[in-house]
Parts: sequence; structure tokens; C-alpha cells
Amino acid sequence: AYVAEPTGTSKGGVVVVQEIFGVNSHIREVADGYAAAGYLAVAPATFHRVKPGVELGYTEADMKAGFELKTAVEALPAPGVLQDLQAAIDYAGKAGKVGIVGYCWGGLLTWRAACELDGLAAAAPYYGGGMTSPEESARKPRVPVMAHFGNKDHWIPLDTIEAFEKAHPEVEVHVYACGH
Repeated sequence: AYVAEPTGTSKGGVVVVQEIFGVNSHIREVADGYAAAGYLAVAPATFHRVKPGVELGYTEADMKAGFELKTAVEALPAPGVLQDLQAAIDYAGKAGKVGIVGYCWGGLLTWRAACELDGLAAAAPYYGGGMTSPEESARKPRVPVMAHFGNKDHWIPLDTIEAFEKAHPEVEVHVYACGH
């Protein structure tokens, strides 16, 4: 995991869940931003169980490699990567209340964490690929969730976002005029 420590007294902890590109410079910058705002930020390497040290860019080849790694992680026997997210939550908990935020596949993992893991105070998935599927939508969050989507996202159709929102009136859903 990449850990970014705040200077001074911590306001709490934030788990930052990567996209399919690993804990790359972008995810480290996001974690650093939370640390600069006073939070202990932990970005777990969610590919580590299938391939350590993954740090991809955003090319077509990187996207293909990341998707293959995501598929391999999703195929792990339960609890799979959720145990790594739980470890990150537990570590961040030394700073106080813990929130979790994730992007794309990390948004899906953030949703799952909000529904299954302990020690969270809130969750914010961004364009969580797959979280609006009927299987994922059947989950029930255990903490407050604020979900973010784009109405022009070619990976997450608007009708599935609307169905998710209808199934989860307790979730604060924001839909923006944008793509993925």
C-alpha cells in the first residue's frame, strides 16, 4: 500500500482505491491530496495478490493489461481483495473515523466495502464499473454512501444508474453531464 501521512494531528483516515492502473502516480497524488488536507491516506495495491508492483499509464495497452489483472483479482476465491481493503481500513482507523473512496473498478470495490466490511464511516464510489449491475445493486450498504456517475459513460449505461438509484433511495447519487 501507498501511505500518505498528514502533518500534525489527523482528522481521520481515507482509503483510496485504485482504478485498473495500479497504485500509479495519479492515485498517489490523490492520496497525497487527502494527506495535505489532514487525513491519513492509504492506497492499497489491489493487484498485489496476482502481480505485485503494478503501475500502469492510460494507454490502450495499459487498459488491456489492467483489465486482465482486474479479471484475475475478481477470480480469486473469497474474500479475495476485500481482505486487503479491510487491512487498509484497519490501518487507517488508527487516525480516527475512516472513509473510503474509489474510482472505476475501485468504485465497485468501494461499494462492496460499504456493504461488507467493518470500520467504515462513509463511502464515495466514483463511476463504479459494475456496481449498477443487478447482482451488485442487490447489496445493502452498512454506511452512508455518496455515488458519482456520468450520464454519458459508455461503460455504465444511464438506465442502470437510474435503476440503482431507485433500488437505493438511501444512497446519495450524483449524475453529471460527462463520460467515464
